[in-house]
Amino acid sequence: MNPRWEAWDLLGGEYDVRVLEPSPPAVTTPPWYADDPLAGPYGAKLVTPVCGLGRTWDDLARERAGLAGFCADRWLGAWHRLAPLPRGFAETRRSLHALAEHVVAAARHAANGKIGLRFTRGGFGTPYFADDRQVRVENGRLVVDGVAETPKSLGDAADLAGVPLGMPPDVYLPETPADPGLTLAISPPAAEALGAWYGFAWSVLEQVRFDARALGPSRVQLWPEHFDAALDAGDEAAGRRAAFGASPGDAEHREPYLYVAPWVKRRGAYWNDDAFGGASLPYAALMAADDQRATALDFFRRGVDALSG
Repeated sequence: MNPRWEAWDLLGGEYDVRVLEPSPPAVTTPPWYADDPLAGPYGAKLVTPVCGLGRTWDDLARERAGLAGFCADRWLGAWHRLAPLPRGFAETRRSLHALAEHVVAAARHAANGKIGLRFTRGGFGTPYFADDRQVRVENGRLVVDGVAETPKSLGDAADLAGVPLGMPPDVYLPETPADPGLTLAISPPAAEALGAWYGFAWSVLEQVRFDARALGPSRVQLWPEHFDAALDAGDEAAGRRAAFGASPGDAEHREPYLYVAPWVKRRGAYWNDDAFGGASLPYAALMAADDQRATALDFFRRGVDALSG
């Protein structure tokens, strides 16, 4: 799968393109070992997922009706709404979290020592690594170098990916044990909802990253130990740096939520979540919003403003 080439070809080579999903070739230089969806240099005509850098996919989709489905499926523009969570979401989330920790991230770590994952269509996966390899999850199925399978257990998944099960113990303490017999209880509708959550999150967080470029933002990454998509930005020396992220849910939050987690605890009405001492916006608030994306961006921009003084 080469999302960037696919987008370029769809537009007949008319535009230099940027997309949210990783594309080959594998990046072999530090510190990221991964491509950047906002990276230059840029061609004279550029189309991107974010406002303020070039033409947006959303604008182009308004002009060319045939692009709307392509953009919506990839969270580039013509965005569709997040839907109510299906039954079995929490159980599916736990199974896919274990798969992310012990198989998908482990495959990348074995190649270059990195564990950060990315949004990929219908789910999450690695950037390209080694000889343009990729391991990802699409709508609950494990895809290894383009071949999709449905593993029954963590051990099956590790065998399909061709990696030892589990992350080395010196990397981090996993939330779930690397049990090869752990059954992967994955509901396809719930897996699709999780993939939509990460696509939505990625499209919003890359905009936040671009808007906050003066604050030294990090890359957007999906951290397998927490299963969150996040970046951090702000003035660390002044105690004003924070993580801006999207969680699919955890022990303290039954449903997905957006969050801003300051590295140094702060006070004020915005900081409303006692579970981690930051600010959160629950999935229910997004369901109630007329414009979900604008609501999410407003929440994060309020966090940037709060940290800026």
